[in-house]
Amino acid sequence: MRRTGDLKLIQELNRFIILDTIRQFGPISRSDIAKKQGISPTTVTSAVNELIRDGMVAEDGTGESKGGRKPIMVRFCPDGKFLIGVSITNTAITIAEMNLEAATKQKKIYPVKAGLVSDLIIQYVLDSIEDFLQSVDDVSRCLGISIIAPGIVDAASGVIRFNSKLRLHDVPLKDMAEERFGLKTWLDNDANAIALAEKNFGGGLNADNLLFVTVGEGVGSGLVVNGSIFRGSRGGAGEFGHTTVDRSGMRCDCGNVGCLENYVAWPAIYSGLLSAVTRGKETLVMDLADGDMTRITFDVFRQALHQGDQVCQDIVDEIASYLSIGIVNLVNLFNPSLIILGGEMIRDNQVLFERIQKQVMAQAMGTMVEGLEFRPTVLGADFEVKAAAAVLLQDVFHFSL
Repeated sequence: MRRTGDLKLIQELNRFIILDTIRQFGPISRSDIAKKQGISPTTVTSAVNELIRDGMVAEDGTGESKGGRKPIMVRFCPDGKFLIGVSITNTAITIAEMNLEAATKQKKIYPVKAGLVSDLIIQYVLDSIEDFLQSVDDVSRCLGISIIAPGIVDAASGVIRFNSKLRLHDVPLKDMAEERFGLKTWLDNDANAIALAEKNFGGGLNADNLLFVTVGEGVGSGLVVNGSIFRGSRGGAGEFGHTTVDRSGMRCDCGNVGCLENYVAWPAIYSGLLSAVTRGKETLVMDLADGDMTRITFDVFRQALHQGDQVCQDIVDEIASYLSIGIVNLVNLFNPSLIILGGEMIRDNQVLFERIQKQVMAQAMGTMVEGLEFRPTVLGADFEVKAAAAVLLQDVFHFSL
């Protein structure tokens, strides 16, 4: 569908269309671009020349003649520009330099110390970005900075509305970063961004209605509805971890009681392991951690689970039960065609994945699960910064994604 508007808008949209055509079908000739998209050859030539000048497109030899001289081919140059992807979690700030296909060129992780919350964590984020930018060559080629964070994020205004764990309220992080670094900045919720990355780069390429659920330090979800991220009126859609599963349960940092996150995220798992050890139950976890409770990690837990540790299996059964209740509610509400599970708790954890899948398929309404697929995330180790990249690329090259 061709959009209309003033001349500048039309030129910008044509440029996006032409760039995306080159990205998808290149090497391709200027004349073939014009024919494929129904754009005048003069407009294509002008736009391609601009893209070559900007370093996003390059000439790439000659093609076969269809009568007359051989056409000069052009191809997409993903390394012509780059972006900075930033992922904020409760325990680390991950920053990467990435090309226009979301491939990581360099990455650095800045650990977050306990107690680093509120204004201190925001200052640490900005200082970490400044430190990272020192290692970047030619910042003039940078399209901008894309930041993702847990919590309620108003992507339109670039404000973190609320994050209970990091104690953030109405933080205009987008404006703060743009003022400090002079680079255009994007800000979005982490689970929404990962759902977008799954839709664009991962396992959700052909799914217009997908649900992404992440379980790790916390719990979150991203919803793609009719091909677009569903954000809600103030950016709060998808706060899956703060849905209630026990009205008589423990109080959450958000102020509610019985929130799902407090029963399935890593702090709850770690607490369960501590309780089991205190009660004298035998578990491989202590052997794998050399008897040191402070050395128990996701990887140690997974390793013990894979070796058949009963304590870990019992914990997984309980996690699967709680998560399945929550996911069944989402399936019955949104009727997705695909559910993608990710996060540290799901990674390399086929036992948990299969139990969740089995329980959801059994408990959700029959018509809601007809044709419903479950898949683990395939974004890889750089999934967080790849998600940040997806936000920027979706906005800058929205025709291509």
